[in-house]
Amino acid sequence: MTPDQIFLFVLFPTIFALFLWGRIRYDIVAFGALLCGVLWGVVPADRAFSGFGHPATIIVALVLIVSAGLMRSGAIAALTRFLVDTDRPAGGHIAVMGAIGAVMSGFMNNIAALALLMPVDLQTARRAKRAVGCTLMPLSFATILGGMITQIGTPPNIIIATFRAEELGTPFTMFDFAPVGGAVALAGLAFVALVGWRLLPRRGEAAERGREAVSDFIAELVVGKKSRLSGKRVGDFEDEAEAADLAILSVMREGRRRYGAARNLRLRPGDVLLVEAAPEGLEEFRSEMKLEFPAGQATHLSTAETHTKSEKDKDRDEADEAQSAEEKAKTRRRAEMASGAGMVLLEAVVQAEGRIVGKTAQSVGLSWRHQTVLMGISRQGRTIRDRVRRTRIEPGDILLLLVPEETQDDVAEWLGCLPLHGGGHEIVQGRQMGLALGQFALAIIAASGGLITMPVALGLVLIGYIVTGVLSVREIYSQVDWPVIVLLGSMIPLGLALDSTGGSGLIAGWLMTATAGLPAWVALALLMVITMTLSDILNNNATTILAAPVALNLSQQLGVSADPFLMAVAVAASCAFLTPIGHQNNTVVMGPGGYRFGDYWRMGLPLEIIVVAVAVPMILLVWPLQG
Repeated sequence: MTPDQIFLFVLFPTIFALFLWGRIRYDIVAFGALLCGVLWGVVPADRAFSGFGHPATIIVALVLIVSAGLMRSGAIAALTRFLVDTDRPAGGHIAVMGAIGAVMSGFMNNIAALALLMPVDLQTARRAKRAVGCTLMPLSFATILGGMITQIGTPPNIIIATFRAEELGTPFTMFDFAPVGGAVALAGLAFVALVGWRLLPRRGEAAERGREAVSDFIAELVVGKKSRLSGKRVGDFEDEAEAADLAILSVMREGRRRYGAARNLRLRPGDVLLVEAAPEGLEEFRSEMKLEFPAGQATHLSTAETHTKSEKDKDRDEADEAQSAEEKAKTRRRAEMASGAGMVLLEAVVQAEGRIVGKTAQSVGLSWRHQTVLMGISRQGRTIRDRVRRTRIEPGDILLLLVPEETQDDVAEWLGCLPLHGGGHEIVQGRQMGLALGQFALAIIAASGGLITMPVALGLVLIGYIVTGVLSVREIYSQVDWPVIVLLGSMIPLGLALDSTGGSGLIAGWLMTATAGLPAWVALALLMVITMTLSDILNNNATTILAAPVALNLSQQLGVSADPFLMAVAVAASCAFLTPIGHQNNTVVMGPGGYRFGDYWRMGLPLEIIVVAVAVPMILLVWPLQG
């Protein structure tokens, strides 16, 4: 091996190890590796950032934006509401939801498709009194399978299409992936709907248990003349509040409730603090700060009371007819303070690349930046009750947030979370729905017919969405998953370096040796298995970038067409079903479904075997070795 090959064969395992370690975000790892490649000389300095202008990178960014436009238009949500029936049995529900998710994923980002369908699945499971763990993982797998049907359905297909254009002169077109991808998706959907969901462990619904994470008390504490807080600002004693695991929700002064501005408010006798804490922390803070309870009693409200609606207020008033008018007024006022003054409970699941991953609510300044309180965490079905604001958040955690109603969408997006129940932006009206669908359909037809390239077609859709008001300029930039863009832009030059230095040829030679004397389809199947295994532990984009040159070299050494080997890589890189880290969708459903790391292989392993068994003969049928 040459020094450059040795360098790359050391660099790539180091990248993989850092990806698996997870302590440094993958885009930073990839960008650092790119700079190392430039310094060593395997990546020419004038081509160091060529990956950021690569068609694959551009298409991925545009697909994310167009997906957001389709979501905003309400077209997909309307289709979902029309087709979903809460009375269906589990298998039928999975088949219908999976089919919807698969079709959606063929034309939009599969993360976006899951984000639209997951709240529907959760609500349906609750109405049917069925553990959501039976249906969420099948839904995740279905959206992954559906992405294989079209060129824009999943990043591996985009990367393979552009790689073929660079190496062989023409790309795979929009629906070249459909025969193989469609067959694999149909077989996979049939498996998860008929058999797969039955292989999953039966556990209670984690999302429901997430609500139990709320601390026991929301209490009023009065600042008296002898209180240590008199004359101090709320921000001055945040450390003492955190030490007692107590959150200050607001300050009431002269009948007016104050949120964000209360942090700099200088307290005076008679002010009322609305706080949330466990009983022990509440008493610890009250006694240390010499605070008083209103009328000498603790005012505490349960979780259900925190989220009280008008009908509950009415029922409670009827039950309290024996109380004095003054007591009734106090009760209503306390409920209003807890729930009726613009605050709502929001459940949201943490995405893998969320801002809060690896951090605590305290360290990101959730309370003072967004006037939002983290009230509980549910992690893989386990409720975290103690020191929730000092607990480091992990991907897949369900957060229970007390958040101002008007900013709940912004807070969820800022944190990097997907709302589980009723969150998200409002659906726009039918005029934009028709405009969004029409523009997208015209672009797909034009690109499929070869009139314009896919990046240009999607770029025109983007401009059209701005002009017609489907998306704002601010939303366009916020919808791009920039860490993925940096990953692609950094790994593409390194993948090309592996090929140009002869490294991919060496790997292909090793595969040739391993399959010596065997038919070419064996090498094809082995390539799929290796690629699929890498995709289960690494980002599928990085896996595709590395496997594509190997596939091309392997086909050349075997003296057969490159197309079946490139198609095999596209399919295999998309199929990450064994772990929650192989694909973002698997990570997202981990918390809400109450899954553990070892649960995925139960359904994922037989599904991957089915994928290989269906894909290999379909590839050889549609894309013959002697093309």
